[in-house]
Formats: sequence, C-alpha cells, structure tokens
Amino acid sequence: MRVYLGLGSNVGDRWAHLRDAVHSLEGLGPVRVSNVYETDPVGGPSGQGPYLNLVVELDTDASARELLGICHRLESAAGRVRHERWGPRTLDVDILWMEAGPVDEPDLQVPHPRMSERRFVMAPLAELAPDLVPPDWQDRAEGRVSVAGSLWPSRGAGAAPGSPR
Repeated sequence: MRVYLGLGSNVGDRWAHLRDAVHSLEGLGPVRVSNVYETDPVGGPSGQGPYLNLVVELDTDASARELLGICHRLESAAGRVRHERWGPRTLDVDILWMEAGPVDEPDLQVPHPRMSERRFVMAPLAELAPDLVPPDWQDRAEGRVSVAGSLWPSRGAGAAPGSPR
C-alpha cells in the first residue's frame, strides 16, 4: 500500500534527524524521498528557527494505527519532547495520505486535515505524487519554501536511500 509521510525538523542537526528517520523507514518497505525544503515555521510560538521538511513515499502493509506508532517512535528516537503544540522539535512525522483510504479517529486523521494548507507539505508531495495535489495548490497553501537540496545529493530527489540514481 502506498503511504506518504511528512517529516520536519527545526532543532539540532536537522539533516541528521531526517536522514536517521528515513533510514529507519527503510525497514518497512521501499521508500522514495522528495527534495528537502527549508521553510518558515507555520503556527506555533514565535522565535522558532526554520524547518527542513520532506515527504517520504513508503510501500508498506502497516495499518494507520501501526504507522502512527512508528511515527511516534521515530520522533522519540530523535529526542522529541512535546512541550507545546506546534513548538520547536527535533523531528515531526505526520501521516499525510494512505492508499487504504481515509481514517477519522479522535487522535488520527488521514488524509492529514491541514496538509493542503501547508506549502511545506504540498511542494515536496507534488514531487512524488502529483496525482494527489490539486492543480491550484500553490494558490491555497501558505508559507514560504525553498529547496535546500537532496537528503542524498548523489542520488537526487525521488531516489530510494538504498539505490543509486
């Protein structure tokens, strides 16, 4: 089943947090990774540093609930502490979309309810899954993004971490 996860970091070694999380996701099945985008924080307290964001495409049989547990474990492994909503973080991992269809539970909503409003989600998602983004997403999504590079520069965007490109 095709799944898209959004990853972001704005505390500590942002690149390392993203790389470590993507390497961990490889154990679940084949992955593809978008370019990394540097973005201004959206929402949350003022004074936060910029984020690095990317989207991972994953082919897995994990359920939405299992994926949520995996997301929380990745965040914990990166040392994330939840002090305040939308506050600075070493790693944030969100389930954006699942081929299995929508989920609407009190602590889990898929597709992510705010993904189409966030340029830092839509820009990398458009690289990997243009079929999932509406043609006018750039008119509706807020925030500033700029391409910061590839997580694995020698392979380029979209490449699986374990494969040359």
